[in-house]
Amino acid sequence: MRKLRILPLVLWCGLGHGVTLKYWVDACAKTMSGCHPGDPELAQWAMEAWQAAAGGKLRLQRTTERERAQIRVFWATGSGSLYGETRPILVDGVRGAEVYVLAPTANASDGDALLRETVLYLTCLHESGHALGLEHTDAFADIMYSFQYGGDIAEYFARYRRLLTEREDIRKHPGISPDDRRHLLEVYK
Repeated sequence: MRKLRILPLVLWCGLGHGVTLKYWVDACAKTMSGCHPGDPELAQWAMEAWQAAAGGKLRLQRTTERERAQIRVFWATGSGSLYGETRPILVDGVRGAEVYVLAPTANASDGDALLRETVLYLTCLHESGHALGLEHTDAFADIMYSFQYGGDIAEYFARYRRLLTEREDIRKHPGISPDDRRHLLEVYK
């Protein structure tokens, strides 16, 4: 997860209370290495988690029109320690963000489908947090924690994985810490 200076979309758009932002999620193409058909749903769940954490101050609306979306989620291919990246873009003259998520391979999760989905969901959550204007923190409990601070990266994902017995449990455990929520509410007052 790369450190970027992303300004809050609410400031980019000049919007006030009760902000609505549109987001678009790329379909998972069969030709993409590591991407599974259910991965776009995990990105949607990440957006829903941020919307719920905002307590009515932020509405994230999914759209099928990529060009109109302020937040665009893409599935990336690659290797190494990169999990995802967020880049600023212009949407009709207004700043937005492109979120790139690297889909973990099966061998990266030792065949544990829920661990794979944990890594993918938490990466979507972290990178979409950047798209919403949140910066990295040094608190291991936060979704916006940066691995640049060190810590046990395997445990970072494993502690969330232990909350799950089935895929649907991801919706019951948003993965957003109280401090993440506080930072979000500072942006979307």
